[in-house]
Amino acid sequence: MVWNSPENPGERKNPITITDDWIIRKNMKRMLGDVCRFYSGTGFPVMYQGKDSGELPFFKVGDIANNVSAGNVYLSFCNNFISRQDAAEIKGTIIPTGTVVFAKIGEALKLNRRAITSCDCLIDNNAMGVAPNQDVLRTGYFFYFMKKLRMQDHAESTTVPSVRKSKLEQVEIEVPSMDEQIEIEKILDKTSSVILMRQKELKALDDLIKARFVEMFGDPISNPKGWNMVELGELTGIGSSKRIFEKEYVSAGVPFYRTKEIVELSKGHNISTELFITEERFAEIKEQYGVPKAGDLLISAVGTIGVIWIVDGKNDFYFKDGNLIRVFGKCRLCIARYKEWPGFWHCIAIFIRRSEDPCI
Repeated sequence: MVWNSPENPGERKNPITITDDWIIRKNMKRMLGDVCRFYSGTGFPVMYQGKDSGELPFFKVGDIANNVSAGNVYLSFCNNFISRQDAAEIKGTIIPTGTVVFAKIGEALKLNRRAITSCDCLIDNNAMGVAPNQDVLRTGYFFYFMKKLRMQDHAESTTVPSVRKSKLEQVEIEVPSMDEQIEIEKILDKTSSVILMRQKELKALDDLIKARFVEMFGDPISNPKGWNMVELGELTGIGSSKRIFEKEYVSAGVPFYRTKEIVELSKGHNISTELFITEERFAEIKEQYGVPKAGDLLISAVGTIGVIWIVDGKNDFYFKDGNLIRVFGKCRLCIARYKEWPGFWHCIAIFIRRSEDPCI
């Protein structure tokens, strides 16, 4: 089911030019707790799940992620619906239209995905909603503010990160005039449209590269061109890492990477390292077992499977066993190129499940 997004009001005749000193005006700052209303998510018992139609859509964190990945600012689809009667039975909180929703716990929190509700709905208890006071904040302006807010900077420092309403209520937001908010929205809407268009173009080019690989060399699973078959382990070294226990983590030292960091690095993003081990422990591991070197590959093996990062050698680091697979040796860069073949990840999935070297 798809819902229409709220329409923006008319255009202003004399556009405002955005400048740094205009955006940063201390006397315009307000705390979110003063200009927003916060909504908590609702536990969703299994017996109420699975309905593909109903009075109220019920968005799980995964639904929010899927909408954002599809390029939707407003939530447009989900996998579950619920009646108002059932919502009352489970004491559900109904989230109003125009509320910005996001994950509030776990690794999903760090992905900083935001979306706006386009109708009354419910969200699960791993998510949170914040609705701006329409008298002082426009929904679009507030949405862009929330997009730039790094939730991990406001999360509790625990094993499983989470953000609390009381902490977010203290966050400050600039509250310019409504006309100025409209101009900011227009500029950021245009920028977002360009970014989305470029992302679609890159996806199309990526698909073209994969198609050309298959055209030139054939499908690696069915092997219609009759290429010689060898085990991946015969071409290069494959392994993981020495196990690091939670008690060995320290607040500063040599960075310790997990799947999250490798995915970010593979996209060329800056990362905010959260875990470290001591330099002494790193030196011990390096001497006894070896550590990743420039040109090695790290492949994600948990959660987001199959993301490859070519180690750049810019700094020392270690990585989590089980989460990542290390590929090293003279053929590692060939494997980095081979990943463009559709059948490659079929082999990698077999490797991950069976802990055996896949055939290519």
